[in-house]
Amino acid sequence: MTIGEWLDTRTPSPPAELAVVLRGELGPALALDAALLGEESLAAAERLLARALATGCRERAQAVVLLAADALVTYAFEAAAEEPDKLGERAAAAVRRLSRLAVIVPPTAPSNGGAGRAAA
Repeated sequence: MTIGEWLDTRTPSPPAELAVVLRGELGPALALDAALLGEESLAAAERLLARALATGCRERAQAVVLLAADALVTYAFEAAAEEPDKLGERAAAAVRRLSRLAVIVPPTAPSNGGAGRAAA
């Protein structure tokens, strides 16, 4: 089974717009053996998250990108659960890997000066 075929087995299926982002980011990895799902999904999530953080995550349109990154991390953990004795190690490695993105992309101040917040 390939990664693409494995994605086809997910129920419920992701919404169409989300599926397009998931498959687009996985790209050629869709043809790889599903045994590589954990690493390929995590790598794709990392790329999506890095791009979203680099642009500040301020646009509504980026919501689908963040949802796709979340779904890909979930898929990586579904794959990791196939080997429960290695799950803790893989989880720790994934957290280290994704948390490095916070160091690479420093936080920025909100650009709207607090507009849109409820008055106290």
